Amino acid sequence: MPRFLTIRSVLKKQTGKAAFLSRHWGACGTMKVFCGRANPTTGSVEWLEEDEHYDYHQEIARSSYADMLHDKDRNIKYYQGIRAAVSRVKNRGQKAIVLDIGTGTGLLSMMAVTAGADFCYAIEVFKPMADAAVKIVKKNGFSDKIKVINKHSTEVTVGPDGDMPCRANILVTELFDTELIGEGALPSYEHAHRHLVQENCEAVPHRATVYAQLVESRRMWSWNKLFPVRVQTSLGEQVIIPPSELERCPGAPSVYDIQLNQVSPTDFTVLSDVLPMFSVDFSKQVSSSAAFYSRQFEPLASGQAQVVLSWWDIEMDPEGKIKCTMAPFWAHSDPKGLQWRDHWMQCVYFLPQEEPIVQGTTHCLVAHHDDYCVWYSLQKTSPEENGRVHQMRPVCDCQAHLLWTRPRFGEINDQDRTDQYAQALRTVLTPDSVCLCVSDGSLLSMLAYYLGAEQVFTIESSAASHKLMKKIFKANHLENKINIIEKRPELLTTANLEGKKDLWRIRSPCGDCEGFDVHIMDDMIKSALDFRESKEAEPHPLWEYPCRSLSEPQRLLTFDFRQPVPQQPVCAEGSMELRRPGRSHGIVLWMEYHLTPDSTVSTGLLEPVKDKGNCCWNPHCKQAVYFLSPTLDPRVPLLGSPRAVTYTVEFHPNTGDITMEFKLTDIPD
Repeated sequence: MPRFLTIRSVLKKQTGKAAFLSRHWGACGTMKVFCGRANPTTGSVEWLEEDEHYDYHQEIARSSYADMLHDKDRNIKYYQGIRAAVSRVKNRGQKAIVLDIGTGTGLLSMMAVTAGADFCYAIEVFKPMADAAVKIVKKNGFSDKIKVINKHSTEVTVGPDGDMPCRANILVTELFDTELIGEGALPSYEHAHRHLVQENCEAVPHRATVYAQLVESRRMWSWNKLFPVRVQTSLGEQVIIPPSELERCPGAPSVYDIQLNQVSPTDFTVLSDVLPMFSVDFSKQVSSSAAFYSRQFEPLASGQAQVVLSWWDIEMDPEGKIKCTMAPFWAHSDPKGLQWRDHWMQCVYFLPQEEPIVQGTTHCLVAHHDDYCVWYSLQKTSPEENGRVHQMRPVCDCQAHLLWTRPRFGEINDQDRTDQYAQALRTVLTPDSVCLCVSDGSLLSMLAYYLGAEQVFTIESSAASHKLMKKIFKANHLENKINIIEKRPELLTTANLEGKKDLWRIRSPCGDCEGFDVHIMDDMIKSALDFRESKEAEPHPLWEYPCRSLSEPQRLLTFDFRQPVPQQPVCAEGSMELRRPGRSHGIVLWMEYHLTPDSTVSTGLLEPVKDKGNCCWNPHCKQAVYFLSPTLDPRVPLLGSPRAVTYTVEFHPNTGDITMEFKLTDIPD
């Protein structure tokens, strides 16, 4: 029950992540487009439907294409691998015919032609990107050697009248995500080997290997399970316990991809060596069928096996001399030579249940995968020995993992945060207080009850949150103490509240890339950022991305929850001066909830900004990032004037939307 909320902002350094697209056909044969957008209230991705006239260029502005082009290590290793593959084919006296699946800007195809390939077929299903590739290829003078095909690779035909007159003998792809196979790499390779490339073709990359390491980590486990929550009351300590369904639930099936290099080694205990779990040889026929791979190991220490940390590397050549690895610093052969990248990170997988393991015993870690997902299990013997040949992918059956994100689990399990809210509630609750909690899946209603409220209502507007909270209330014998209202807040009536009215209302340009001109891609992103829909802040967990503050935090908007919601837009205009040297990449916005005059919960900065060192961000929340274009370097003075950023921010109460615009400017004398 925050008294009022403040949105603050600060200038910072940062990069971007990808958006999502899907298509379907509506009535009368009109094409509809589903676009992934982050809900600014919940931070989760929601699908918005756009019509057939939607401009896809906006998705390029939100994508991670630029991040891939800036990945120097990736680009160099691909170039080396392509040169070696073309050379091997030429040494056999053959023409080098390249198939490049998922060409994007056409970079890898241009590398292949430069390396001596006779011809390249560059496949790109995303039309705006395919159009960009055609222009980039032409600008670099390769139109006679590269054919861009705007199709999914499974739709490409081979033959006299087909897209390709013959099969290729070099397969070049970059179809990988943090999990390796999550973007459909296995089905794409499977189809390509059957229909598009020659048997025993050269492949770049040649193979990939997935690694895993078993750890115990209370911090990471708090992203997956609900811990007991302790509340100090006038009657002593009360403990909110999770229902048995939550404890038994195997959890969400999806990987949690994060920057493991930003997780302190003190936050986990290593229980196993780094284990090579499985490899995929891309030069041979690939199968997308479900499979498992087991590795026997002896624990390095006794503890609770909870989490599997995983990453992969790709070898660009058969000998394995050209390698690109995603290993975190403690498993990297050259920690000082780490390449920062955001399009490939590391994986956190949660075991279905935590299991005790003892040093000196033997266990089997098993990696399972289907065509798109990987998951892990821990067994005392190998699956071949115990007859459990394959384990089904874990699926949440408790509702919590469908309702709460991993950061939300961590936030609810943050005892310090709970104590702050409890302390704030103590200052306002009286024996005759009637409380209304407006927050799907929140435990605040239970805090209010334990701290002495006469009556407590909680709004659970979704069926999932309603079902989950009923389980939690029942496990704590509160099913008859707290009233659940399954309705949206704006639809409430006094009848829902039993007549009670006195309620406590609880992005950077690439330019040249490895010698190839990709300015067209930069121009495309820049023009896309001029669209109304792209002038928005993107949610990012900034604790994963080291950044410095170039300005002091500044209050933008304030909302007093004790007052009626304003009917007119709430506006703010002003400027922020850059007081510290450094290149400014964007603006960060976050909220501060002022629970009492002496208690504030920040969703952004947790410590005051310093002249030196990185910012300390709330690890349980995503912050809103507005990327500036072009970036500004205050170290280069313009006419001797200091630099600043002007802003216009407007909150629309009728929709809940916030529109904003930030501009780089000089400070007038």
